[in-house]
Amino acid sequence: MSNEEEQLDLLERLREQVKLGGGQKRIDAQHGRGKLTARERLHLLLDEDSFEEFDQLVLLSGTEFAGDNIRSEAVVTGWGKIEGRPVYVFSQDFTVVGGSLSEPMAQKIIKVMDLAMKNGAPVIGLNDGGGARIQEGVASLAGYGDIFLGNVLASGVIPQISVIMGPAAGGAVYSPALTDFIFMTKGTSQMYLTGPDVIKSVTGEDVTHEELGGAMAHATRSGVCHFAIEGEEECLQEVRRLVTFLPLNNAEDPPLMETGDDPDRRDEDLLRIVPADPSKSYDMREVIYRVMDAGDFMEVQEHFAQNMIVGFARMAGRTVGIVGNQPLYLAGVLDIDSSRKAARFVRFCDAFNIPIVTFVDVPGFLPGTAQEYGGIIIHGAKLVYAYAEATVPKVTIIVRKAYGGAYDAMGSKHLRADVNYAWPTAEIAVMGADPAVNIIHRAELAKGKNVEKRRQQLVKEYKEQFANPYIAASHGYIDDVIDPRNTRVRVIRALEMLRNKADTTPPKKHGNIPL
Repeated sequence: MSNEEEQLDLLERLREQVKLGGGQKRIDAQHGRGKLTARERLHLLLDEDSFEEFDQLVLLSGTEFAGDNIRSEAVVTGWGKIEGRPVYVFSQDFTVVGGSLSEPMAQKIIKVMDLAMKNGAPVIGLNDGGGARIQEGVASLAGYGDIFLGNVLASGVIPQISVIMGPAAGGAVYSPALTDFIFMTKGTSQMYLTGPDVIKSVTGEDVTHEELGGAMAHATRSGVCHFAIEGEEECLQEVRRLVTFLPLNNAEDPPLMETGDDPDRRDEDLLRIVPADPSKSYDMREVIYRVMDAGDFMEVQEHFAQNMIVGFARMAGRTVGIVGNQPLYLAGVLDIDSSRKAARFVRFCDAFNIPIVTFVDVPGFLPGTAQEYGGIIIHGAKLVYAYAEATVPKVTIIVRKAYGGAYDAMGSKHLRADVNYAWPTAEIAVMGADPAVNIIHRAELAKGKNVEKRRQQLVKEYKEQFANPYIAASHGYIDDVIDPRNTRVRVIRALEMLRNKADTTPPKKHGNIPL
């Protein structure tokens, strides 16, 4: 064998050893937990044969692990393609020292993030690790800090997606929290700052790993998780789906995709979805499905703050961000969680040139001491701030109720929305007719005869004078009252008109959003 052949043989043996990660025994254990390996996950995430690996030969940090005959560090990094478009990736390898973060491992991740920034492409991180490598001490903590800085600098420049596919504890949760979207796999992933044992010792609370930081805990209660998916393969397919809606970076428009849905399609069902009785509920998703291309709607944070709907769809093949009140849940009222949810989604869309289409049916802000003490004033202001700050095309459709300050907050003309439509069923007023009459005519109703009959008459007069779309239209706050069946056509034409929209905010370092 020639010297060249010996060198190539050595290289091949090193590569094969690296691909084994922590060894076959640990790979088998990973599979036994119902989890895939770091490389198997990348194979499912990326287009076939598109993955190019970086830093494959970086050695495992720490001589204390030498006896395990492990060569590679606990992360696989590189780039590949999703539907032919470039993405940068890192995938933590739990089979290598539990996926714990070391300084060289952090440098591998940072290199990928830097390349993504220089080349203007998304970063997707597959997380499955036990936090900082204790043996490294402060060096591993420094590695986390460097990653956090990279996340912050990349924010609003390139899309950042985190996929939690195992444990993420302590410092390991802050990098995902700084990214745009978090996916979690049900039953096999957890996120928390302090684990059950620490909580037990400090507060006395008994809680399991799943109860504390499982996918559904974060999808329903904390809102940390945007997508909770059953099974790793299904989860990675949903990550691929999300990427197809997004631009590669903040200097590009979202991709155009042929959907085969006629832009001039009318929908007769839209006449029947909203009940005649304004006190009855309906599913706003039914409106969204009928207006969007091919009924394709990727809902974000589906299980959190369900009185608000947000997500991605396409209109005439172009990505739009959808925001809508959900009358099925708390009558679509605005509260702390729904305001936070919608505000962050609006800001993401604005950062990445995604037009915002808003469907309004909101009775106001949720009253009560829990909301007031919880800071609804500040959290509601986030939604106002997000809409007012956004310079992307904004089209709003008032489907039914739009009362009080919530009317302003939900993409109103006053917050620089470009085109505002209303259905004939719209009720735009300071408040609903019943409470308004009770306040305005309190004295008369307190001492009069036939009070209920008179009250009904006053309610009818109030609705005719105030609770309709025509008063707002007469002021120019509504650009047109439209036939519900034409909603898709009118919104697509509005977006077409706004395609070259240019708007600015006053020069500044950054605003001070009410956090």
